[in-house]
Amino acid sequence: MHPNTEIVAKALLDQGAAGSVVELPESAPTAQAAAEQLGCEVGAIANSLVFDADGAPLLVMTSGAHRVDTAKVAALVGAAKVKRASPEFVRAATGQPIGGVAPLGHPAPIRTLVDVWLDKYDEVWAAGGHPHTVFPTSYEELLRITGGTPAEVE
Repeated sequence: MHPNTEIVAKALLDQGAAGSVVELPESAPTAQAAAEQLGCEVGAIANSLVFDADGAPLLVMTSGAHRVDTAKVAALVGAAKVKRASPEFVRAATGQPIGGVAPLGHPAPIRTLVDVWLDKYDEVWAAGGHPHTVFPTSYEELLRITGGTPAEVE
């Protein structure tokens, strides 16, 4: 198991999460790739997108069927500007690479918004710290384990 995945697996255990990390046969750097391998709707993939909100990391957990409206998100969090973070910014904030960012297991807590659209699914899948790993969870559990705030991010 990759070291990032071990950190995520331990964080899931520590948080009392119901699911555990599973390894996919192929890399899943996109929601579509993950959905195809898991046999689920792309909307049931909980993308972990890191943004730069006035210099601070902001994690937006969004349905794989959505695009994040950065102006709407900026207004929600009271930031002057929210922009897509660079790979270096993402790794510094999460310790994980783009395409595998998990919603937890980061060096320090990150302010998190969770797309309310994910509540439409009984089971959603989130990245496990590496592009080859994911774990099943629910909307309510995702809110709990991230300390996230429900939000309309589209």
